[in-house]
Amino acid sequence: MDDLLTSMSDTSAALLDAPDAVATNGNGVATVSATAMIVLEDVRKVYEPDVVALGGASFVIEKGEFVFVVGPSGSGKSTIIRLLLKELEPTTGRIIVGGRDLTRLKRSKVPLLRRNVGCVFQDFKLLRDRSAFENIAYALRVQGESNTAIRRKVPEVLALVGLAHKAASRPDELSGGEQQRVSIARAVVNHPPLLICDEPTGNLDPDTSVGIMQLLHRINTAGTTILMVSHDREMVDKMRKRVIALDHGLIVRDERRGGYETE
Repeated sequence: MDDLLTSMSDTSAALLDAPDAVATNGNGVATVSATAMIVLEDVRKVYEPDVVALGGASFVIEKGEFVFVVGPSGSGKSTIIRLLLKELEPTTGRIIVGGRDLTRLKRSKVPLLRRNVGCVFQDFKLLRDRSAFENIAYALRVQGESNTAIRRKVPEVLALVGLAHKAASRPDELSGGEQQRVSIARAVVNHPPLLICDEPTGNLDPDTSVGIMQLLHRINTAGTTILMVSHDREMVDKMRKRVIALDHGLIVRDERRGGYETE
């Protein structure tokens, strides 16, 4: 398990893809720091006919940070996630992930981007007719991993999330917390440098949520950058990580060691 965490740390230290890394353009545009994992520069997203989802958002998340994004429904949290995964295009502004300028990224390179970004969702998104092992293996197969690599990687990551004994269990045989652990294992099995979590504890009881957050903390400590959207006030207050708060598409607070609300 420690070897796997060390491997995750080594992977997280690298840019997603050096040839597409952002460079100084000679026109006075500031060079993006080599330590930045996510950069949003004055990003606006307007849906038709005239719904402003993001109204000029700017922030930098460094490699290795753990950052909460909070705010009421409709504040722009989901829009940020979809922009980072290039499911949406910004109306204006620039988005950089791991040194890669998404506003200039060719459509053919999007699968490579997404292979380097792990995602964890509130509703788990597991294949109901497959075991925990098979759910994780499927994510590797679609990326062209060999059977030998799959037989090595899946048991390692199941041990990491504490489910080595549940490898043969299907989702309906697992508790909600166990299903979320499988989801996390699937998201990190390829050691992505960035993990995006969308309400990962939203469907879990408080005690189970603590276990999930402890797991994510360990993954972050190993070097993986984590961006987590959350409505869990108690958890955000306990963790005391960086908090970016949104309201009506605007960043209203960006606080180191912050809480869910301004004290």
